[in-house]
Amino acid sequence: MGGFFGTVSQVSCATDLFYGTDYNSHLGTKRGGLATYSEEHGFIRSIHNLESSYFRTKFEADLEKFEGNVGIGIISDTDAQPIIINSHLGRFAIVTVAKIANIEELEQQLLSQNMHFAEFSSSTTNQTELIALLIIQGKTFVDGIENVYKHIKGSCSMLILTDDGIIAARDQWGRTPIVIGKKDGAYAATSESSSFPNLDYEIEKYLGPGEIIRLRADSMEQLRKPNEGMQICSFLWVYYGFPTSCYEGRNVEEVRFASGMKMGQKDTSEVDCACGIPDSGVGMALGYAEGKGVPYHRAIAKYTPTWPRSFTPSNQEMRSLVAKMKLIPNRAMLADKRILFCDDSIVRGTQLRDNVKVLYDCGAKEVHMRIACPPLIYSCPFIGFTSSKSTLELITRRIIQELEGDENAKLEQYATAGTPEYEKMVGIIAERFSLSSLQFNTIETLVEAIGLPKCKVCTHCFDGSSHF
Repeated sequence: MGGFFGTVSQVSCATDLFYGTDYNSHLGTKRGGLATYSEEHGFIRSIHNLESSYFRTKFEADLEKFEGNVGIGIISDTDAQPIIINSHLGRFAIVTVAKIANIEELEQQLLSQNMHFAEFSSSTTNQTELIALLIIQGKTFVDGIENVYKHIKGSCSMLILTDDGIIAARDQWGRTPIVIGKKDGAYAATSESSSFPNLDYEIEKYLGPGEIIRLRADSMEQLRKPNEGMQICSFLWVYYGFPTSCYEGRNVEEVRFASGMKMGQKDTSEVDCACGIPDSGVGMALGYAEGKGVPYHRAIAKYTPTWPRSFTPSNQEMRSLVAKMKLIPNRAMLADKRILFCDDSIVRGTQLRDNVKVLYDCGAKEVHMRIACPPLIYSCPFIGFTSSKSTLELITRRIIQELEGDENAKLEQYATAGTPEYEKMVGIIAERFSLSSLQFNTIETLVEAIGLPKCKVCTHCFDGSSHF
């Protein structure tokens, strides 16, 4: 997916920029980049590969060179960023959190207009450069950003570093967030509000869908009003978000706890304790334990000193190995227990299969699983949720194909909790992984826990309800 941070201050911004960007590291694994601007030295940029290392270790040595009071940073799961452009709008640097479904079509349109692409990421067009080229077709930055909104299918939020502060523009449907922070003598914009507390920023504003603002050290100017319609990704609260982050005023851990508590209050299964699969299942499990009235036990611990996120490797076999290395079961807490585990989602099912086998090998008497979101039936065309290239990588679609002979058959029925098709699919998943029981959260419970109207929240990957 990716996350960014930008700040403009009355004093040097390098320290805030470094740490603020680092607080987005859980959102991306491939590239990290920083850019600053100073009147004396202009734009200064650095980009590093993060696939086998961490942001902090790559950028610490560069920190002293970032002069100036304004800067932007990015942790990206896609292309190398920031991009620096010289155009009729002036020189600017840009970072994006984006997924462009029609990138090949737009690439051909721009090439036919005699434009060219200088940046390539893994032998493909750098989508941040493509977005920059769409922007410079406008007469102003606002006009250019409107051009982006008009042409792309998918989503795009961005920060633009200029010689007159930072322009922040949120995706036109608000699928990804931008949060504005303020402290004495400085403003900041970020994907994750967890960047703010330790840098002494307070949340000032959540940008609305399509809203554009300009930040200077002493002011925030609205350049475009927000759209009415919003489709913020529900998976931000389920999985992506850091526990202390807030989107639209709703805290990630609070939502996870509430959704778990609601499940626990309704669940009639008899279990001895609840446990969360680290990290994103923990908040839900704590809520489940309280709602169910059973103790919370840490029967699995996460080993983090040497292992980055489990889906960093492009190879599925390596992803599975890394996932296994990270999660260490505690036999003393598992033996002879009827234990219930909470997790964020089931995508391919690979990690679930391996985890459940280990739990039984460690002496668990029963293994129950509760999932924070509904079954993933549709792939996401709007944000970079997984590296899946085909819907058949989803375990639900493989089961539908087995049952119907067509992976696209009766999708509405399979996506609707309580239907015979839904119950059969969930039963097969439980049986396939030797689970004592398996339940998924419903869309209604998830949306209720988030606390926003259903029409404001994107649940496309569960029910196929959102469109370009």
